[in-house]
Amino acid sequence: MKMDKIKKRAAGATVVTLGELMLRLSPPAGERFLQSPQFEARFGGGEANVAVSLALFGLSARFVTALPDNEIGRAAVRDIRGFGVDAGSITLIKDARMGIYFAEKGANQRASAVIYDREGAAINDLNPGDLDWDRSFRDCGWFHLTGITPALSRNAADLGLRAVDEAKKRGAVVSCDLNYRAKLWKYGTSAHEIMPEIVRRCDVLIANEEDCQKSLGIGGFEVKGGGLDVARYEELTRAVAAAYPDLALVAVTLRESVSADTNGWSACCFDGRDFTLSSKYMINDIVDRVGAGDSFAAGLIYGIWSLPSVKDALEFAVAASCLKHSIEGDFNLSTVAEIERLARGDSSGRINR
Repeated sequence: MKMDKIKKRAAGATVVTLGELMLRLSPPAGERFLQSPQFEARFGGGEANVAVSLALFGLSARFVTALPDNEIGRAAVRDIRGFGVDAGSITLIKDARMGIYFAEKGANQRASAVIYDREGAAINDLNPGDLDWDRSFRDCGWFHLTGITPALSRNAADLGLRAVDEAKKRGAVVSCDLNYRAKLWKYGTSAHEIMPEIVRRCDVLIANEEDCQKSLGIGGFEVKGGGLDVARYEELTRAVAAAYPDLALVAVTLRESVSADTNGWSACCFDGRDFTLSSKYMINDIVDRVGAGDSFAAGLIYGIWSLPSVKDALEFAVAASCLKHSIEGDFNLSTVAEIERLARGDSSGRINR
């Protein structure tokens, strides 16, 4: 079975992720942009979020990127290194800039808002030939990329494709979270032109229904009234697996948005033989949903790596991403013990003492 082979290929090695690390600026306490003259500053970014989670889970994790060679860039390196991530393959570039995004959290019927200011960020100056690939992929057993990186620029897309090829050359498992971002594909190339080339090289694919439609041209049904038709999602996972037969696992996250504060959260997957549906969590009073998809990806990687079955891995991933909704910032600071407790059904939130 493909999943058994994946476990053997990944065992005992390092997970490598590659992408952009950004400065996140958010108004305090649910305020609108500049309602008061201050922002809370944090670091975050899809692939970095995954690396931080995996390091906190106890796996060996390395993050590859480029940052400006200034105090902000060095502060970002210190931040992720502080979580146990190997930052030795981060390239510091003089006179570069760090991408910024402004995140305003929604409440009730007011949606969250994101404004990007990441044009000309350091990662766009990083050419495939600039990296020491042997250093970056030393002991690599798993490589993870998202669809955000190829959306940044032609240069970043070439870097992502080269990274996937370098990982495959070394026998590593490759996973991709499609993470379609319409605001980013602005450099004259569409997701349809790039992402299928990456997915054809992958072993594990993570997505939601919009990602599959916008990046791969598969699916396209709408979620109406916040409800989900599970049968359609089984159809979707099987269609993706049929279009990309080298995939060992297709996982799709299922979000039911009742309001900005209340979401239903679950996931499903297809491993080429069986369709699996996870438990569903009703998440009320959301603290911060940014990074929830990345925490799912990290949970799935950890689960495939460490747990006995696909079902166990899926349940761990959904529980991990559920808990992320309770944590400020991009990074999921939940522990394995906390996630396993929730996955076993303890959702009471009672004090542990």
